[in-house]
Amino acid sequence: MRELLDEPRRARKIFPGCGGETDPPAGAGASGQDTAASSRKDGALVPTEAQLQAAANQIDTAKANLKGAEAQKEQARLNLAYTKVVAPEAGRVAHKNAAGGDYVQIGQNLMALVPLKVWITANFKETQLDRMRVGQLAEIGIDAYPDKVFHGHVDSFEAGSGSAFDLLPPENATGNYVKVVQRVPVKIVFDTPPDPQFPLGPGMSVVPSVKVR
Repeated sequence: MRELLDEPRRARKIFPGCGGETDPPAGAGASGQDTAASSRKDGALVPTEAQLQAAANQIDTAKANLKGAEAQKEQARLNLAYTKVVAPEAGRVAHKNAAGGDYVQIGQNLMALVPLKVWITANFKETQLDRMRVGQLAEIGIDAYPDKVFHGHVDSFEAGSGSAFDLLPPENATGNYVKVVQRVPVKIVFDTPPDPQFPLGPGMSVVPSVKVR
């Protein structure tokens, strides 16, 4: 009885097509699986390219923001530099019009600066310039220091009388036959820097004497 029951099983092993049950041949359905895998790959590529484009856009935006930040930094540096007033040369503050906390307007005068290197502007009569030359020695007396004599020399002559540059200069050739002796500014510099114990400043009265012989 057992042998009869095992006959169909042996027959299927010998003849695979018998009994209505067959195993799928090797390679069957491979084409369909490849097509499904390819579709999945194509579907995965699309979001990857979109992500790359989004990342590139973010990089461009970051670069633009960086340039804007650098421009703001440069503007802030300039604004900070505007808060510092640098003198053209070393000197002393003589007339200060500003105090801490004041608001400053464009073109406002804040202070007067007296340079450390001072000179004398002597207004000699034009009749005294006949034998006066550049380089001649001069003795300088200052009313503030009557017992002190300073030494210097003639540096230059102004190209015109002092009154010629006034708002309303005098006109000597107007027919009134009155001659007015004009004065010409002469620059006299000190041979050595003045002693700090004798401070000098603009407006002080000076009596210079130039040796013309």
